[in-house]
Amino acid sequence: MVKIKFVNQISFDSETIIIGINDYATFNISEMGFSKNTEENIINSISKFEFNKNKKNIEIINTDCESKNKRIVVMDIKNSSNAAKCETSGAKILSGIERLSDINTDIIIQDAFDDNTGKRIAQIASGVLLKSWEFTKYKTKKESKTFNVNLLTVEPKNASQEFQYFDAVSQGVFLSREIISEPPNVLYPLTFTKRIKELVEFGLNVKIMNEDEMKRLGFETLLSVGQGSEKESYLAIIEWKGAEASCNPIAFVGKGVCFDSGGINIKPSNGMEDMKWDMAGAGVVTGLMKTLALRKAKINAVGVLGLVENMPSGSAYRPSDVIKSLSGKTVEVLNTDAEGRLVLADALWYTQKEFDPLTIVDLATLTGAVIAALGNIYAGLFTNSKSLSKELYEAGKNTGEKVWELPLDKEYNKLLSSEIADMANISSKSGAGSITAAEFLKNFIIGNTPWAHIDIAGVTWNNQGTNMSKKGATAFGVRLLNEWINKHHEG
Repeated sequence: MVKIKFVNQISFDSETIIIGINDYATFNISEMGFSKNTEENIINSISKFEFNKNKKNIEIINTDCESKNKRIVVMDIKNSSNAAKCETSGAKILSGIERLSDINTDIIIQDAFDDNTGKRIAQIASGVLLKSWEFTKYKTKKESKTFNVNLLTVEPKNASQEFQYFDAVSQGVFLSREIISEPPNVLYPLTFTKRIKELVEFGLNVKIMNEDEMKRLGFETLLSVGQGSEKESYLAIIEWKGAEASCNPIAFVGKGVCFDSGGINIKPSNGMEDMKWDMAGAGVVTGLMKTLALRKAKINAVGVLGLVENMPSGSAYRPSDVIKSLSGKTVEVLNTDAEGRLVLADALWYTQKEFDPLTIVDLATLTGAVIAALGNIYAGLFTNSKSLSKELYEAGKNTGEKVWELPLDKEYNKLLSSEIADMANISSKSGAGSITAAEFLKNFIIGNTPWAHIDIAGVTWNNQGTNMSKKGATAFGVRLLNEWINKHHEG
């Protein structure tokens, strides 16, 4: 846990002082309040410090006996030129703090950025905060510490105000990470809905649709996926109203398969434990909606989550079943492990008919094929809008949550043909698995509604940790979509 403050004076009672060097040639150490001897040690060390990728980027400086500090640490953060790089620098600093294990740390960042200094300092603090999160809920012996971090800046009030925005983003990220990390005996469709209902305290409107309601409306593809489980399926709807009522919302649809065994086409046992996070799309949408509410985003937005379990049983849906979607189109099931697209098909159609959104974005851990194509660095992006593609790509660059567009083409759609239904749920041929999955979804987009599908299968969980997260859930998508909304929909 990290507690962050912005200050304009060093606390010499801190155990560690970290000096972040952006451009050390102009760094003015003489105004920091160090003793003369310590100041000389710092200046000498900085002058000898070589900041490049082939050298170490951290150096510990000895202090004289007048200083109460255990150590002074110089770190290279010279690449803090935009939001993603500032946050990465902050995360790097947090890793250093944790290695040193000091409870109280002062961070001195040179105020020499090319634009809003307070905002840049707040972004560095955001990186410190984002990197600090870890899932220890079920450890009976917890070893985590609370680190008190003071960031020195000439604009502490401005930095603190700017940080409120990034703190709201972090809280959404943390909610997503927690939901995605929960074991499936704790988080299943019903308990997921209870987490969602808690969001009403932040000003969000929540509606939960049960199986009886969905049956009456015709949610057959979504319900077919969950029919093999003893756990009831739900559709959760989260609304944020931050603009005039007449303004159409932006819609986010999340795949919420709380555990995916593969159904009758059961998955291999190796790695099946990872399928607790097959609901990450829904988890990201939930966190995003919390962020929008916390920072009082000036838009209308709706999140729609299809919450199911895909389990094998005597009542499970089968390969060769034909089911009718909410849109009226029929689908031949050739593989019960291609279930996420069936959940999304009904959720996408309902969202468009019910809310008439300006734009619709869905997120899903949809295919292993996208991992083969892009690994765990980029998410797969599919869209019917060139402008939306460009906007999301730029938002990915700015946040470090990168997306790469893959093609949509009617030639791929032909691979989903069925002899007895309007379409099949998987391709009749091998290859292009993530593309044909996206093509399947495209069949449920109405008219020319701008739509993007983001396949986060490769980026939602990382066993080594990322720049901004420790090992485990990343909540990839919260920061990306929040950045996109802020830049393109809030004037």
